[in-house]
Amino acid sequence: MVRDILRMGDARLLQICHPVERFDTAELHALVRDMRDTMAAANGAGLAAPQIGVPLRVVIFGVEHNPRYPQAEAVPYTVLCNPVLTSLSEQMDDDWEGCLSVPGMRGLVPRHRELHYRGFDEFGTPVARDASGFHARVVQHECDHLDGILYPRRIRDLRQFGYTDVLFPGQVLVDD
Repeated sequence: MVRDILRMGDARLLQICHPVERFDTAELHALVRDMRDTMAAANGAGLAAPQIGVPLRVVIFGVEHNPRYPQAEAVPYTVLCNPVLTSLSEQMDDDWEGCLSVPGMRGLVPRHRELHYRGFDEFGTPVARDASGFHARVVQHECDHLDGILYPRRIRDLRQFGYTDVLFPGQVLVDD
């Protein structure tokens, strides 16, 4: 079922989420299904449970081809519960990000270039991967939601934050 996505300003997006304590339950499977449906309907690259009002440490992400990020490399579809991220280097990259909870806007955000992430899927099976580039960026962005952080808080220079149609005039970009 497609759920409403909370927008910046909603206090629920600022909460620190609770860990998943029980895996392979009907409730967790329904949450992941709703997140997947909601992400697909919004052309998202990822979605965190708090974005649909559920304060659990659950994120999903995955990109085959996404009109919001036409140059992005593929990212495998992943369900990640209770994620732990470890940067693999101190190298940071700045790149433009949008967010389904901050529609119509983009900002230049620094993120670690390479990281390792681990956690569990909805069945409780361990997930562990190294990621770099866009894949690493998506994981960091989604996991920030679990700690009540929206990407505008990461922007170093607010002159690099604004409405997509103003920052990129004449470009046809799908709304976030």
